Amino acid sequence: MRIAYYRVSTADQSIDAQRHAMGGGFDREFSDEGVSGGIMAADRPSFAKLMEVIRGGDTLCVYAVDRLGRDALDVQGTVRRLMQMGVVLHIHGIGPVGGGAGEIVLAVLAQVADLERRKIRERTEAGRAAARAALEVTGRTHRGKASLGRPMAHDATTVAAWRRENRASIKGTAHHFGLSEATVKRYCAAVLPAAD
Repeated sequence: MRIAYYRVSTADQSIDAQRHAMGGGFDREFSDEGVSGGIMAADRPSFAKLMEVIRGGDTLCVYAVDRLGRDALDVQGTVRRLMQMGVVLHIHGIGPVGGGAGEIVLAVLAQVADLERRKIRERTEAGRAAARAALEVTGRTHRGKASLGRPMAHDATTVAAWRRENRASIKGTAHHFGLSEATVKRYCAAVLPAAD
């Protein structure tokens, strides 16, 4: 049986690119969407189900080595478990990997993926630090934004005042301004902490 496994980190990402690149034609497909790469493979809901159904002689197809675990050690443990079961591992762009030499190749690839993840984390944190520093000095981030987060959809004071003046519910206020109820609650709590 040919089985595909896909994973994307955030809910707004799609597995379609991975599915398209791998070509389809699978007997079964498992996907963990919105599951962080920082979660151990065994703790991912769909991957855990996959491990319950996969058998020796099956082929597991993944888009990249880093789909198989949280870090290099988790990837290696997952691959070792699959190989001990007699599963053939097929990595997009590399092909089938197995045996002693395959484990060495995967160990190196897992280390490279782990290193890249750390570099991304470092670059992200450096960007945040630069944004915070610029915001403190100039009132704008290093990219010219007025805040570190998403821009506000509406002025919190206006939303809270409208709600109070109209004696509107959270739901009614959200509908009026086209916001989520959570956003209205957050705006009102920031402006009128004692009132809500």
